[in-house]
Amino acid sequence: MSRTSKGTRSREQRQQQIVDYVLDRSSASAAELAELVGVSLMTVHRDLDELARRGLLRKFHGGVSAQPSTVFEGSSEYRMGANRELKDAIAKVALGMVEPGSSILLDDSTTALTLAGLLGGVGPLTVATNYLPAIEVLKGFSEVHLMCLGGNYSATHDSFLGLPCIEAVGALSVDMAFVSTSAMNASMTFHQEHELVQVKRAMLSAAGTSVLLMDSSKMPRKALHRMAPLSDYDRLVVDDGADRELLAAAGDVIDVTIAPTDGT
Repeated sequence: MSRTSKGTRSREQRQQQIVDYVLDRSSASAAELAELVGVSLMTVHRDLDELARRGLLRKFHGGVSAQPSTVFEGSSEYRMGANRELKDAIAKVALGMVEPGSSILLDDSTTALTLAGLLGGVGPLTVATNYLPAIEVLKGFSEVHLMCLGGNYSATHDSFLGLPCIEAVGALSVDMAFVSTSAMNASMTFHQEHELVQVKRAMLSAAGTSVLLMDSSKMPRKALHRMAPLSDYDRLVVDDGADRELLAAAGDVIDVTIAPTDGT
């Protein structure tokens, strides 16, 4: 193996070690990471610049974070590990809304992914999604007719986006769409990235009934782009940790279902 190949592999291994460390701890300082991987602070900063450019981590003064902000959503890998108990509760309630023989859309949210894992026992279903992890789960269910929505692949989100995906969604007319987003208040939903906003809006338009799946960590919050007012959705499913005043206000414009997290 050439010296260049060894150097590339070493850099990739080092950067993966950095990502794994930050995902496990949510954030880390540059000095901490330099000591972890055994390179200079300058080399670590170059690694962090590249990882931030790829959307895997969010860089701030002195270090990096995997946590979302108003302009940074966080990678698919980070989102999968966040608030899993809340997503499990929400997905169980959403499952009760799925009728055998129906057609549904799932977006590239990890809450919708949790729902995807439960669909094998529902009966014959047609499920369309642009989220690669959901495709991997759904392809193993014999009674699910799986439709994969292609487009421009995003490694950060592990999903397909862009105009080809929007056009693919626009060609459908499904019974229900289950979508999530990164932030909401009592009247509006938000997302950090316009490209994802466009795909999610297309999904809402393609569905007879649209269901918003939101865990309480996302509310009340805002992000850079307005996605859709709550009145554009038909139902909202949240966990029981959500702010009661916010839910009372939301209940004036949308049907709200609270998912218990205590096993009841």
